[in-house]
Amino acid sequence: MKKMAIGSSLLLFLAACIWGVAFVAQSVGMDYMGPFTFNGTRFLIGGTVLLPLVCIRIKRKKDTPQEIPAALTLKGGVCCGLAICFASLSQQIGIMYTTVGKAGFITTLYIIIVPVFGVFLHRKVSGKVWKAALVAAAGMYLLCMNESFSIGKGDAFVCLCAVIFSIHILVIDHFSPKTDGVALSCIQFFTAGLICILGAFVLEEPSWEQIYSGIVPLLYAGVMSCGVAYTLQIIGQKNLDPTVASLILSLESAVSVLAGWVILGQALSVKELFGCALVFAAVIWVQMPEKKGRLSGE
Repeated sequence: MKKMAIGSSLLLFLAACIWGVAFVAQSVGMDYMGPFTFNGTRFLIGGTVLLPLVCIRIKRKKDTPQEIPAALTLKGGVCCGLAICFASLSQQIGIMYTTVGKAGFITTLYIIIVPVFGVFLHRKVSGKVWKAALVAAAGMYLLCMNESFSIGKGDAFVCLCAVIFSIHILVIDHFSPKTDGVALSCIQFFTAGLICILGAFVLEEPSWEQIYSGIVPLLYAGVMSCGVAYTLQIIGQKNLDPTVASLILSLESAVSVLAGWVILGQALSVKELFGCALVFAAVIWVQMPEKKGRLSGE
């Protein structure tokens, strides 16, 4: 069992590395095409990559008596697709004006935003979450605020991305227990891809030449980030506690900084690095299990 847990941890770490480097692919992709064209193409590639896995899972589930309603899966996939579409567009636009390292850490804030949003859904939020949110806010100030005490355009878009990704997670939380996770993801990718492609023809001038020129970052973002990493997450989470799994996956923020520095030469200042450290500490803190207090009389 211990060997299985170690293997699952390695799979999730690999997924985090893929997602961290994906920020570089997204940044490089903007050299060849607009954000709508890039996101539309990569989501359609990601959905296509997942199709064989969906077919295999459907074939296996024919042998089981429990049936998953197709209409609910379709509805959930479309809702998730709308959320991930606008979240990814905000992120993609933001990366055009900020570094991949900062984008990675700001995006990870969804781990703190989600439980805060839970207040509106009448879910109890512990004091630790509020304290972690304050630490993250301090880190965000150091990470995003410039000398003129204003937040950069790119950082603002990535902050919006973190908020919408939080909504995306809550939508998944609602639909995933009632549907097939892989099919849900496949539908969301196709939904987001079609919306982005439509936006590309309205707001941009997409061409096959652009797609061909940026095929490497597109394939990485589509095949590796959407298809491979998501599959690794599904397999890896089977034998791990959800808290441990999310802790490992949050390492994508640290990987994004290293990838931006090594591949693109995007270095962060001491103030920004300290801000990253505070955000990362808050993300880890909010995922650590609460210590159970002793009951009176024990």
